[in-house]
Amino acid sequence: MPLKLTFDTNGDPAKVVYITAYDMPIPSEKEVLIQTIAAPVNPVDINVVQGKYTFNFEQVGFEGIGRVIKTGKGVKNFKIGDHVVPTVYAGTWRTHFTLLEDNLLRIPKDMDIALAATFYVNPVTVYAMLKDFIKLEPGDTVIQNGANSACGVIVIQMCKTWGINTVNVVRDRPNINELKQFLKDLGATYVLTEKEIKETNIFKTGQLDMPSLGLNCIGGDLANNILRHLKDEGVLVTYGGMSLEPIKVSTTSLVFKNIKIEGFNVTRWVNKEQNVVKLPAIYKDIIDMIMNGDLKAPPHVFVNFMDYKKALSSVLTKNGMVGSKYILDFRTPPKM
Repeated sequence: MPLKLTFDTNGDPAKVVYITAYDMPIPSEKEVLIQTIAAPVNPVDINVVQGKYTFNFEQVGFEGIGRVIKTGKGVKNFKIGDHVVPTVYAGTWRTHFTLLEDNLLRIPKDMDIALAATFYVNPVTVYAMLKDFIKLEPGDTVIQNGANSACGVIVIQMCKTWGINTVNVVRDRPNINELKQFLKDLGATYVLTEKEIKETNIFKTGQLDMPSLGLNCIGGDLANNILRHLKDEGVLVTYGGMSLEPIKVSTTSLVFKNIKIEGFNVTRWVNKEQNVVKLPAIYKDIIDMIMNGDLKAPPHVFVNFMDYKKALSSVLTKNGMVGSKYILDFRTPPKM
């Protein structure tokens, strides 16, 4: 019997989301029936349940990995047993779902499950931000906050693959040295705390070129700490706001340094006509990075689908995201 996570009213996901049974979906002529293998709990999913967006979805779950178990008569590119990831918001917090074959991407069956489940949102987001806003060359520098987030660790790894230096800002914590070493092992050039980024002289002394691109997922003063280190004509891209605080931009940044302030939303980006043609090559690049071992999964925790409340209550805290990505695991068939 198919099961899904759903909600009737906005609120605390751990309180308003519940599990229920539903009828097995039947694929139309050009649809594929997918059995879910794993699906992450992303901040956007939490925000949807909380009602923080003007849009809503009938079924929660942005991304995930599944196995094809049935195809419509008109389906040409997929067969039973294929592993697939959705390339649209698919409502993956359920055991079974259907999608048009045009909205699916086949991935290697031996791809790491955690990487496959989180393939679409974060890797595509990072790839687009590193490629679209400014032309980066080997030896250039990117600076980011939230460097230990799911996106942050991908930034480090993609930049390492492309020969780009990274300055990575993280919140201080009891195990800060362990965290710094973890990020350096992934390829980080420098890892600094929020206090250290205010005091650093690595740019003034020429140890590293000033960054031409800044990536901000927090906002507030932590965004300003990134902004003030950017070189003239640099770009600050904001793709999240975990602090819920606005960015205050100085006149110097805008008038004398001519820094550009941009925002990024992956759903809006992939829906632009000029980007649609880029996606097949982007997907191939990301798959190649994963299969070559250049891109590893962010710190993650698999949680049995039936223990969903644990995952929903652990993703966000009052101070922002916790360190690990929580992934709902469907590999043990859930039962009511």
